[in-house]
This record gives sequence, C-alpha cells and structure tokens, in this order.
Amino acid sequence: MSTVLSPQMHAGEPQARRNFLIATYKHLGIAILAFAVLSGLFIVSGLSLQAAKLLAGSGKYAWLAVLGAFMVVAWLATKIADTSDDPSKQMLALGGYVVAESLIFMPLMGLAMLIAPEAIGAAALITLLLVAGLTYTAFTSKSDFSFLGGILKVGGFVALGTIVSAVIFGFKLGVWFSGLMILFAGGCVLYDTARIIHDYPTNRPVGAALHLFASIALLFWYVLQLLLSLTNRD
Repeated sequence: MSTVLSPQMHAGEPQARRNFLIATYKHLGIAILAFAVLSGLFIVSGLSLQAAKLLAGSGKYAWLAVLGAFMVVAWLATKIADTSDDPSKQMLALGGYVVAESLIFMPLMGLAMLIAPEAIGAAALITLLLVAGLTYTAFTSKSDFSFLGGILKVGGFVALGTIVSAVIFGFKLGVWFSGLMILFAGGCVLYDTARIIHDYPTNRPVGAALHLFASIALLFWYVLQLLLSLTNRD
C-alpha cells in the first residue's frame, strides 16, 4: 500500500515523473532537516534571543528590512532553481535559501523562547500534520488545483500590502491575520504539491523542493505566530 508521499499513487505516470517526485521529497527532507539543525544551533547559542532583542529595539522599520531581504532572497533562489539546468546551481539556490530562512526565523524563535518555548515544538507538529493532510489531498485528488494560482497571487499581494501598512502605520494585525495567512500558506502547499505532481519540469527536483520548502516555512511561521498570539492573550 502506498504512503502519502509515494508517487506510486499515480500508477499511470511515466517513470521519469516518479523518479522526480522521489528526488523532490528527498531534497525537501534534507532542506527541512538542515533548517531545523540551524535553527536549533541559533537557539542554543543564544543568537536567536539576541536577534529578537536587537530587532525589538531597532524601530518599526526593522521588520520591513527583514521582509525586504526575505523577498529578494526568495526571488533570487526561485529564479535560479526554476531557470538553471545546472544541478549545482540549483543546489546552491536551495542551500542559500535554507540558510536565509534560518536567519530570518531567528528573531521569531528568540521571541518564542521568551514567551512560550513549547510553542516551537507544537507549531512544528501542527505544520507537519497540515502538510501531510494537504499532500494526501493533492496526491489523491483528480484536480490539479491550477485555479489556485491566480487566487494565491492576488492574496500574496494583499497580504504583503497589509504587512507593510501595519509596520508603517503601527497597527497590530492580530490573531485573525495569522489565521488567514495559515489558510494562504496551506493553499500554497497544496498548489505547489499539485504542480510537482502534474507539470513541474522533471529535470528540476531541487527547484520543486525549494518551492515546497518556501511554502512550508511560511506555514510554520504563521502557525508559530498564532500560537504565540494566543499565549499572550491568556
């Protein structure tokens, strides 16, 4: 019997697509493991806590700088992974993106260690369960979920505009925004998974893994933020 992540669930697919799916999830697993190790090292060393304190005392535009850096790195990494046929360049893009995400998560991890250290593990477990459910849905559904592409693009611009406005004008987004962003990130995971099943180029498993990792990281970010927000309300 096939597992949730097994490409054997699509018995009619060519062997190249099956091999591609296996390679994609291997690279994804390595990326997630590397992110977890780096994040753990940053927490144990105290760098995450220092980053949280530094960002808290750097003014309201510090988060915009972090957001801007994240967007530039994400754009460059996905651009390289999607256009380069050189496996070494694809791996460099994925590795660089994992390191960048680990650095960007440092302040949030530090904040979590101050407020509710147990929230990190809980957020990781919730994210894992959500990703497993969404992956199962993508692999067992007859739909390719291509209709989500336009919705997610518009939603991404709306979310970005909301975040920038919140930073500039100083209003809090609150629990509701984290909840909506979890839905958005879940949609990204579902859409990206469907893409790699049906039409993502089979010579770019690293690029496919990068897209999935980015969506999963976004989901983890807002699950953790939601848990921290709920803790603060107690």
